[in-house]
Amino acid sequence: MKLIPLFKLGTHRIFAASVLFPTLVAVLYFGLFASDIYVSESKFVVRSPEKQSSSPLGVLLKGSSFTRAQDDSYTVQDYMLSRDALYQLDTKLNVKGAFSKGDIFSRFPGLDWDDSMENMHRYYQKMVGVQVDSSSSIGTLTVRAFDAADAKSINEQLLLRAEELVNKLNERGRQDMIRFASQEVSVAEEKAKAAALALASYRNQKGVIDPEKQSAIPFQQIAKLQDELISSKTQLAQLQFSASNNPQIPVLRQKIQMLEGEIDAESQKIAGSGRSLASKAVDFQRLALDKEFADKQLAAALASLEQARNDARRQQLYLERIAQPSLPDAAMEPRRLRGVFATLLTGLVAWGILAMIFAGVREHMD
Repeated sequence: MKLIPLFKLGTHRIFAASVLFPTLVAVLYFGLFASDIYVSESKFVVRSPEKQSSSPLGVLLKGSSFTRAQDDSYTVQDYMLSRDALYQLDTKLNVKGAFSKGDIFSRFPGLDWDDSMENMHRYYQKMVGVQVDSSSSIGTLTVRAFDAADAKSINEQLLLRAEELVNKLNERGRQDMIRFASQEVSVAEEKAKAAALALASYRNQKGVIDPEKQSAIPFQQIAKLQDELISSKTQLAQLQFSASNNPQIPVLRQKIQMLEGEIDAESQKIAGSGRSLASKAVDFQRLALDKEFADKQLAAALASLEQARNDARRQQLYLERIAQPSLPDAAMEPRRLRGVFATLLTGLVAWGILAMIFAGVREHMD
């Protein structure tokens, strides 16, 4: 029953409470108390050298151009808004003091008087913004502060810290590449040494240098003996046909037997026995292939190490400034007139709703 007089308030009183009073407060705040906020803006892009083509034509066509490193742009964005960046800025520039210069409603820590670093980080993320265009990978860094010089200094320091981060990523990448390539070279060297020692040990044990090359000499000897054997057999056949009692016939037969024995002996050296060159060729070729493969692996590892060193000599990531941090000569925020009109519009909407509610209540009570 005590609420009945409230519903009997006049419309003009509701209008004064919901529209005039808030608008008057907004005019006083934005006109007299609200602190100016200066906005410093800069633009940057993170780039990486384009990977060279392996063909000479590709190298001529591409040269040493650069490509956008979009993922690294988002890495820089996350870093600029991180606690690490805030700690470094506060140590260098006393950011907490710079953000405490405003009025009681907009400064840090504000009305809650919580000056912890967690609350400072939340406030910092409201005052610093980083936007990365997904199509161009251009990042826009925006810093708000109550002093133009503070806004520019914070913007400049954030870019410097981001460049240090990119350089740190470069250095770690260079060290990882060289360390990995060096390990691959060490492993390849051990394999090449082991393969060479195994092949040398087999040669000493079996008394063979290269079965394939060594078999060329017996083949040539067999070919000569076969030619001489054919000639002797032909001569024997002619003598047996023309003069069967010729005393050279036994001599030729003995010579033929001797040639056939020499041919068999030379053939046994190539194949047909456990000590032949053919029996040694299988293991020799396996060991020779192992050595050749190990040598190729070592050559590839050395080439990779040289490439890693060449890549380490050049920077893999670049933070390029497209627009330097600006020094604002006028406050961009707060937008005072817009704030007053927004308060007035909100008050009118609230007044309309309250007037309808109170009118309906009165009709129900009557």
